[in-house]
Amino acid sequence: MKSINTYHISKLLLGALVLLTFSSCKKWLSDHDVDPSNLSPGTYYTIPAHAEAAIAAAYAQTRFINGGAGIFANNFSLTEMLTGTAKTETGQNTDLNNLIGLSYNGDNVFINNWWNGAYSVIAQTNLVLDRVPAITPMDAAQKKRILGEAQFLRAWSYFYLVRLFGDVPLITTSVDAASPLLYAKRSTKDSVYTQIVNDLTAAEAAGLSWTDATGRVSMGAVKSLLAEVYLTMAGQPLNKGAAYYKLAADKANEVITSNSFSLFTNYFDLHNTATENKTEHIFEIQYLSGVADNPNQGILLPNFKAVSAYGTEIGSTVPTLQFYNSFETGDLRKVDRQGFFYTSYYDEGSGPLKNLSAPYIYKFFDVIANGTAGVKGTATSSLNWPNIRYAQVLLTYAEASNESGGPTQAALNALGLIRTRAQLTTPALATYTQNTFREAIWRERAHELCYEGITWFDMLRTRKAYNELTNGFDNFVGHKFPDSGSVLAEKNLLLPLPTQEMQNNPNLRPNNPGY
Repeated sequence: MKSINTYHISKLLLGALVLLTFSSCKKWLSDHDVDPSNLSPGTYYTIPAHAEAAIAAAYAQTRFINGGAGIFANNFSLTEMLTGTAKTETGQNTDLNNLIGLSYNGDNVFINNWWNGAYSVIAQTNLVLDRVPAITPMDAAQKKRILGEAQFLRAWSYFYLVRLFGDVPLITTSVDAASPLLYAKRSTKDSVYTQIVNDLTAAEAAGLSWTDATGRVSMGAVKSLLAEVYLTMAGQPLNKGAAYYKLAADKANEVITSNSFSLFTNYFDLHNTATENKTEHIFEIQYLSGVADNPNQGILLPNFKAVSAYGTEIGSTVPTLQFYNSFETGDLRKVDRQGFFYTSYYDEGSGPLKNLSAPYIYKFFDVIANGTAGVKGTATSSLNWPNIRYAQVLLTYAEASNESGGPTQAALNALGLIRTRAQLTTPALATYTQNTFREAIWRERAHELCYEGITWFDMLRTRKAYNELTNGFDNFVGHKFPDSGSVLAEKNLLLPLPTQEMQNNPNLRPNNPGY
């Protein structure tokens, strides 16, 4: 932990000072008229503008999800390659290949980046939560809101850490060079989840609005994340069961009955800059061209097939053919350039249409950056990256409701909204048992939420893996990826702790089983 908690905390404090004057990477942050040359750690956190800049720095750190992971790869690919539903067309990133082959260890750059990135957010939110309460004078509602946003972001980060690594150091105060927390021991999963729930419950009381079109944390985001946390706690590895499924269903239902969110009528709006932070998008990672460009456009493009304005097209993370073919006949999500995939695109982004002979991910495709028919692309992207969507809330409600009491019409209606948009019919309630309804929801989550960093965590909590060839579900341990042939083992239920962190902090030992 030493390399994280000393380096990142000091770096992030300085980052907040810089953000105070210069245009923020967050779209909602306005400029402030404070000279950074007059600021120091001793004089910081003294006025409300410091609080705003500090929480902006915390938001900025969430972009670690899409940060670079060596040659031709970004961090988001970790949670996709582990599912077996994605592959790479480049093959030049050894760490990426090791994820696909399930042969990774604690030296893997993706694993290091997820650990460091999540703790970077935690370091900054701890500073906010420690220092902002003392700022006087400051509007009470503004202070309460900022603290609530920080509590959400800290919970959001620990939720990733505990699912990926299991027992992890639980650090809830800011750390300096003399702190014993530099050598913190791992806390139990139960205690980490308790902190996550406490943070989110506190954030619920922070006076946040139900929606926020500027990209800040909203009440909808807090309750949606809490529903997902309860759903996870109900399943593996905590196994808290029916009571927590009921908590998840109730919390998701609060979001649904708020009437603050709805599904987009068409899939294009999922990757339309005009509809960011609205309607179906509950929480997104924010990007702004020229300040913090979306870094995934070139990564997701076909490997040098000349379909965009970008000079470099990577093909780092693309769908496996088996997963693409697993969508039902007539599913709009599979239709070229209408749903989640494209199998043809325009030459150089704006020329004649050409067949690509393989499926690629259209879900995050920025037509402004890449180009479209007769319109050249800008080769720079402001498109946000989705993190929590209303579709996920609907499916969480349906699953949690079924697990806590069997199929209901309300749960079926939630599932039906997803399927109707995909132009699929939904069988009547009487046709389902609890078991068949469970698998129908799992199958819908696999298809609707694909490539959004959710499927891997569904696999961990259910201990099941979607089998694209049988359309059923295998036990996690022993599931074979159809494309690569890799087979999931017991040790893959957790990632190894980063080697460098264990060298710096012996209190983290032993590593997770199997590593």
